[in-house]
Amino acid sequence: MLIQNKSISMRERLKFRFFLLYKLPIAFLAGLRLVRIDDSKAEIRVKHKWINQNPFRSMYFAVQAMAAEISTGLMVFRRIDKSGKSISMLVTNQEAIFTKKATGWNYFRCEDGNLISDAIDRAVETKEGQTVWVTSKAQDSEGDQVSVFRFQWSIKERTK
Repeated sequence: MLIQNKSISMRERLKFRFFLLYKLPIAFLAGLRLVRIDDSKAEIRVKHKWINQNPFRSMYFAVQAMAAEISTGLMVFRRIDKSGKSISMLVTNQEAIFTKKATGWNYFRCEDGNLISDAIDRAVETKEGQTVWVTSKAQDSEGDQVSVFRFQWSIKERTK
């Protein structure tokens, strides 16, 4: 079931668009949109169109990977921000499974907020780097699974 909750404010949507424009311009051009973010989940949507297609008339895998990574990365970034600590984050590994051609609107959802929070707590408590695997599942507008991405995030509190 897709989240598709319209509770994100226009201000949050604009902040996300400006962030993409200045920090990830290719994601901006590909058309990534923030659907929802809260303490437990984040959802990004992107529509298959000419600018992000492959020669097989579906969404290019790299665009799917961008949307999936951003859905997990926003969760990590949000949890770090809430911790009030100076913590570095970096993707160290990635896996993907593609199960259906990505056409039309596709929704990339990460629901691993608790795993991320636990890893950040461990990193702060132990003063050692931690890794956490988080998942982003993509569905099309009919609710069919399109792809599943797993990202290994490395999280470490910065030393002063």
